[in-house]
Amino acid sequence: MEENTGFTLKQLAEEDRPREKLLLKGRQSLTNAELIAILIGSGNTKETAVELAQRILVHYRNNLDLLGRLGIDDFVKFPGIGPAKAITIIAALELGRRRNLAEAEQKVQIKSSRDIFDVMYPLICDLPNEEFWVLHLNKANRLIEKEKISVGGIAGTVVDLKIILKSALQKLASALILVHNHPSGNLAPSDADLSITKKLKEAAHILEIAVLDHVIIGDKNYFSFADNGNI
Repeated sequence: MEENTGFTLKQLAEEDRPREKLLLKGRQSLTNAELIAILIGSGNTKETAVELAQRILVHYRNNLDLLGRLGIDDFVKFPGIGPAKAITIIAALELGRRRNLAEAEQKVQIKSSRDIFDVMYPLICDLPNEEFWVLHLNKANRLIEKEKISVGGIAGTVVDLKIILKSALQKLASALILVHNHPSGNLAPSDADLSITKKLKEAAHILEIAVLDHVIIGDKNYFSFADNGNI
Protein backbone atom coordinates (compact mmCIF):
# COMPACT_ATOMS: atom_id res chain seq x y z
CA MET A 1 0.00 0.00 0.00
CA GLU A 2 1.46 3.35 -1.02
CA GLU A 3 1.79 6.07 1.59
CA ASN A 4 -0.23 9.21 0.88
CA THR A 5 2.21 12.12 1.18
CA GLY A 6 -0.19 14.84 0.00
CA PHE A 7 -1.29 17.63 2.33
CA THR A 8 -4.39 19.77 2.44
CA LEU A 9 -4.24 23.43 3.41
CA LYS A 10 -5.81 22.59 6.78
CA GLN A 11 -3.04 20.10 7.56
CA LEU A 12 -0.30 22.60 6.89
CA ALA A 13 1.32 24.72 9.58
CA GLU A 14 -0.04 28.28 9.58
CA GLU A 15 3.30 29.68 8.37
CA ASP A 16 3.41 27.29 5.39
CA ARG A 17 -0.10 27.83 4.06
CA PRO A 18 0.66 30.86 1.83
CA ARG A 19 3.55 28.96 0.23
CA GLU A 20 1.37 25.93 -0.44
CA LYS A 21 -1.43 28.13 -1.75
CA LEU A 22 1.00 29.71 -4.22
CA LEU A 23 2.17 26.25 -5.28
CA LEU A 24 -1.35 24.89 -5.75
CA LYS A 25 -3.21 27.92 -7.07
CA GLY A 26 -0.55 30.28 -8.42
CA ARG A 27 0.85 33.60 -7.22
CA GLN A 28 -2.14 35.65 -8.32
CA SER A 29 -4.36 33.77 -5.86
CA LEU A 30 -2.49 35.19 -2.85
CA THR A 31 -3.54 38.31 -0.97
CA ASN A 32 -1.03 41.06 -0.27
CA ALA A 33 -0.85 39.87 3.32
CA GLU A 34 -0.07 36.32 2.24
CA LEU A 35 2.70 37.52 -0.08
CA ILE A 36 4.27 39.53 2.75
CA ALA A 37 3.87 36.52 5.05
CA ILE A 38 5.99 34.46 2.67
CA LEU A 39 8.67 37.15 2.85
CA ILE A 40 8.80 37.34 6.65
CA GLY A 41 8.45 33.59 7.17
CA SER A 42 7.05 33.71 10.70
CA GLY A 43 5.02 35.88 13.00
CA ASN A 44 5.35 36.48 16.72
CA THR A 45 4.11 34.77 19.90
CA LYS A 46 0.58 36.09 19.38
CA GLU A 47 0.24 36.29 15.58
CA THR A 48 0.93 34.11 12.58
CA ALA A 49 2.93 35.56 9.72
CA VAL A 50 -0.30 36.27 7.82
CA GLU A 51 -1.90 38.01 10.79
CA LEU A 52 1.21 40.11 11.36
CA ALA A 53 1.30 41.03 7.67
CA GLN A 54 -2.39 41.97 7.81
CA ARG A 55 -1.76 44.25 10.79
CA ILE A 56 1.10 45.99 8.98
CA LEU A 57 -1.06 46.54 5.90
CA VAL A 58 -4.03 47.83 7.91
CA HIS A 59 -1.73 50.23 9.77
CA TYR A 60 -0.67 51.71 6.43
CA ARG A 61 -4.21 51.71 4.98
CA ASN A 62 -3.46 48.77 2.65
CA ASN A 63 -1.46 51.21 0.53
CA LEU A 64 1.46 49.43 -1.16
CA ASP A 65 2.81 52.74 -2.46
CA LEU A 66 3.02 54.00 1.11
CA LEU A 67 4.57 50.71 2.23
CA GLY A 68 7.25 51.12 -0.43
CA ARG A 69 8.36 54.39 1.15
CA LEU A 70 9.05 52.89 4.58
CA GLY A 71 12.47 52.31 6.07
CA ILE A 72 13.81 49.65 8.41
CA ASP A 73 12.89 51.69 11.51
CA ASP A 74 9.25 51.77 10.42
CA PHE A 75 8.97 48.00 10.06
CA VAL A 76 10.81 46.97 13.24
CA LYS A 77 8.20 48.80 15.31
CA PHE A 78 5.99 45.74 14.77
CA PRO A 79 6.74 42.85 17.18
CA GLY A 80 8.06 39.93 15.16
CA ILE A 81 9.75 42.14 12.54
CA GLY A 82 13.48 42.51 13.05
CA PRO A 83 16.02 44.22 10.80
CA ALA A 84 16.50 41.10 8.64
CA LYS A 85 12.77 40.74 7.92
CA ALA A 86 12.43 44.48 7.36
CA ILE A 87 15.25 44.37 4.81
CA THR A 88 13.57 41.46 3.03
CA ILE A 89 10.29 43.39 2.70
CA ILE A 90 12.05 46.55 1.54
CA ALA A 91 14.11 44.60 -1.01
CA ALA A 92 10.99 42.93 -2.45
CA LEU A 93 9.15 46.25 -2.77
CA GLU A 94 12.19 47.84 -4.41
CA LEU A 95 12.39 44.96 -6.89
CA GLY A 96 8.75 45.57 -7.81
CA ARG A 97 9.47 49.28 -8.27
CA ARG A 98 12.39 48.50 -10.57
CA ARG A 99 10.25 46.12 -12.61
CA ASN A 100 7.74 48.91 -13.17
CA LEU A 101 10.60 51.18 -14.15
CA ALA A 102 11.99 48.66 -16.65
CA GLU A 103 8.56 48.36 -18.27
CA ALA A 104 8.21 52.14 -18.48
CA GLU A 105 11.62 52.57 -20.07
CA GLN A 106 10.53 50.52 -23.06
CA LYS A 107 8.43 53.54 -24.09
CA VAL A 108 11.37 55.32 -25.65
CA GLN A 109 9.33 57.83 -27.65
CA ILE A 110 7.56 60.62 -25.76
CA LYS A 111 4.24 61.48 -27.38
CA SER A 112 2.26 62.87 -24.46
CA SER A 113 2.43 63.99 -20.86
CA ARG A 114 1.19 60.53 -19.89
CA ASP A 115 4.31 59.01 -21.45
CA ILE A 116 6.41 61.32 -19.28
CA PHE A 117 4.49 60.23 -16.20
CA ASP A 118 4.88 56.55 -17.06
CA VAL A 119 8.65 56.92 -17.46
CA MET A 120 9.26 58.98 -14.33
CA TYR A 121 6.64 57.90 -11.79
CA PRO A 122 8.43 54.68 -10.79
CA LEU A 123 11.62 56.69 -10.19
CA ILE A 124 10.30 59.41 -7.93
CA CYS A 125 6.87 58.34 -6.66
CA ASP A 126 8.06 57.14 -3.24
CA LEU A 127 10.58 59.85 -2.42
CA PRO A 128 10.15 61.82 0.83
CA ASN A 129 12.00 64.79 -0.71
CA GLU A 130 11.91 66.74 -3.97
CA GLU A 131 14.09 65.79 -6.92
CA PHE A 132 14.44 67.64 -10.22
CA TRP A 133 15.05 65.62 -13.40
CA VAL A 134 15.47 66.38 -17.08
CA LEU A 135 14.57 64.13 -20.00
CA HIS A 136 16.84 64.67 -23.01
CA LEU A 137 15.16 63.96 -26.36
CA ASN A 138 16.33 63.80 -29.95
CA LYS A 139 14.50 65.35 -32.92
CA ALA A 140 12.04 62.46 -33.04
CA ASN A 141 11.23 62.94 -29.34
CA ARG A 142 12.97 59.69 -28.51
CA LEU A 143 14.51 59.54 -25.08
CA ILE A 144 18.28 59.95 -25.07
CA GLU A 145 18.73 59.94 -21.32
CA LYS A 146 17.06 60.72 -17.99
CA GLU A 147 19.20 62.90 -15.74
CA LYS A 148 18.81 63.81 -12.09
CA ILE A 149 19.72 67.47 -11.71
CA SER A 150 19.23 68.13 -8.01
CA VAL A 151 17.95 66.74 -4.73
CA GLY A 152 16.22 68.99 -2.22
CA GLY A 153 14.07 68.89 0.88
CA ILE A 154 10.38 68.25 1.33
CA ALA A 155 9.38 71.69 0.04
CA GLY A 156 11.77 72.44 -2.80
CA THR A 157 15.08 71.95 -4.57
CA VAL A 158 17.62 74.26 -6.18
CA VAL A 159 17.95 74.15 -9.98
CA ASP A 160 20.97 75.53 -11.87
CA LEU A 161 20.08 76.47 -15.45
CA LYS A 162 23.72 76.37 -16.55
CA ILE A 163 24.07 72.72 -15.51
CA ILE A 164 20.93 71.74 -17.43
CA LEU A 165 21.94 73.54 -20.62
CA LYS A 166 25.53 72.30 -20.49
CA SER A 167 24.32 68.72 -20.18
CA ALA A 168 21.80 69.19 -23.01
CA LEU A 169 24.56 70.43 -25.33
CA GLN A 170 26.84 67.54 -24.39
CA LYS A 171 24.09 65.03 -25.13
CA LEU A 172 23.16 66.79 -28.40
CA ALA A 173 19.58 67.03 -27.21
CA SER A 174 17.03 68.70 -29.48
CA ALA A 175 14.41 69.00 -26.76
CA LEU A 176 14.07 68.87 -22.99
CA ILE A 177 11.32 67.87 -20.61
CA LEU A 178 11.50 69.00 -17.00
CA VAL A 179 10.18 66.76 -14.24
CA HIS A 180 10.05 67.07 -10.49
CA ASN A 181 7.98 65.62 -7.69
CA HIS A 182 5.87 67.13 -4.94
CA PRO A 183 6.07 64.75 -1.95
CA SER A 184 3.03 66.47 -0.43
CA GLY A 185 0.89 65.27 -3.34
CA ASN A 186 -0.17 68.85 -4.13
CA LEU A 187 0.23 69.20 -7.88
CA ALA A 188 -0.21 72.97 -8.14
CA PRO A 189 2.96 74.59 -9.55
CA SER A 190 4.64 77.09 -7.25
CA ASP A 191 5.82 80.53 -8.29
CA ALA A 192 9.35 79.09 -8.31
CA ASP A 193 8.22 76.28 -10.64
CA LEU A 194 6.71 78.78 -13.06
CA SER A 195 9.76 81.03 -12.93
CA ILE A 196 12.36 78.31 -13.54
CA THR A 197 10.32 76.94 -16.44
CA LYS A 198 10.06 80.33 -18.11
CA LYS A 199 13.76 81.12 -17.65
CA LEU A 200 14.92 77.74 -18.91
CA LYS A 201 12.62 77.87 -21.94
CA GLU A 202 13.98 81.29 -22.90
CA ALA A 203 17.61 80.30 -22.39
CA ALA A 204 17.22 76.99 -24.26
CA HIS A 205 15.54 78.76 -27.17
CA ILE A 206 18.76 80.71 -27.82
CA LEU A 207 20.54 77.36 -28.22
CA GLU A 208 17.76 76.05 -30.47
CA ILE A 209 16.68 73.54 -27.86
CA ALA A 210 12.95 73.22 -27.18
CA VAL A 211 11.51 72.85 -23.68
CA LEU A 212 8.44 70.76 -24.43
CA ASP A 213 6.92 70.33 -20.99
CA HIS A 214 7.39 70.51 -17.26
CA VAL A 215 5.63 67.75 -15.36
CA ILE A 216 5.00 67.74 -11.61
CA ILE A 217 4.42 64.27 -10.20
CA GLY A 218 2.45 63.62 -7.03
CA ASP A 219 0.64 60.62 -5.61
CA LYS A 220 -0.45 58.58 -8.67
CA ASN A 221 -1.17 61.75 -10.61
CA TYR A 222 0.60 64.60 -12.37
CA PHE A 223 0.35 68.17 -13.62
CA SER A 224 1.59 69.02 -17.11
CA PHE A 225 2.55 72.61 -17.92
CA ALA A 226 2.00 71.91 -21.63
CA ASP A 227 -1.46 70.40 -21.12
CA ASN A 228 -2.51 73.39 -19.03
CA GLY A 229 -1.07 76.13 -21.25
CA ASN A 230 1.75 77.07 -18.89
CA ILE A 231 4.58 76.58 -21.36
